[in-house]
Amino acid sequence: MDAQKIVEKLDKSISEETPAASEDAAAVSEERFEQLVSAALDGVDGTMLFRMRIDEAGDDQHVAAASVGDGATRHFLILSLPVAGGQLRVEQAANSKSPVAGIAASYAGLAEAFATAA
Repeated sequence: MDAQKIVEKLDKSISEETPAASEDAAAVSEERFEQLVSAALDGVDGTMLFRMRIDEAGDDQHVAAASVGDGATRHFLILSLPVAGGQLRVEQAANSKSPVAGIAASYAGLAEAFATAA
């Protein structure tokens, strides 16, 4: 499955799962974000590589990097959700402007190297 089809499939599956925007800054906890991302990735046999919170001048985001597929068919995705709630956004890491996008593939390679060494 190509990366754009994966993103489209994820977009369809997450539309009902994401919380509505809220004025409460703690509307989406880290645990809830992880649940949402895990549920979305289950539908495309994806794996969350890591997640973090990025605090940027009034635009705080939960961000996760994920991989889908293996070998030559592997794609890296960035999933993000405002801390205040809203729509879970999915994009190809190669097309993302997120600072997390550049480290997704490197992290996957590092995790594989550690798994092999262990």
